[in-house]
Amino acid sequence: MTEEQLQKEDSNYRPLEHGLFIEESMIDGQGLFASEVIKEETDLGISHYEVEPDKMSEKILIRTPLGGFINHKSFEHDEHDELIDGPNCIRIQTKHSAGLGNMSTWSLKTIKEISPGEELTVEYKLYNPES
Repeated sequence: MTEEQLQKEDSNYRPLEHGLFIEESMIDGQGLFASEVIKEETDLGISHYEVEPDKMSEKILIRTPLGGFINHKSFEHDEHDELIDGPNCIRIQTKHSAGLGNMSTWSLKTIKEISPGEELTVEYKLYNPES
């Protein structure tokens, strides 16, 4: 491939970031997996958009492919409240003011290093935009 072809290839839309793929999950249905090491504190991108056109309308939640395939995993603690297991990503909500209403984006960020073949997980409450 020529350098020009590589640049064009890199500018094409990709529903998932490089290093991520979808596979059958032991948690539920299909899940999001790492094809390479993903470092701690890596921003994986936007998983959801939440749009509130105006105060009289219901909020609209739009999932990206990233948000559509990441599975839930709860934080688990032992009897001494020590963390023994949990998700490897967190969700970060950012609120934006737009000319046609309000919008929030939810991004995913890793909270520990993720190994190749490991499923990415996040603790979430089903579509509770206020959480």
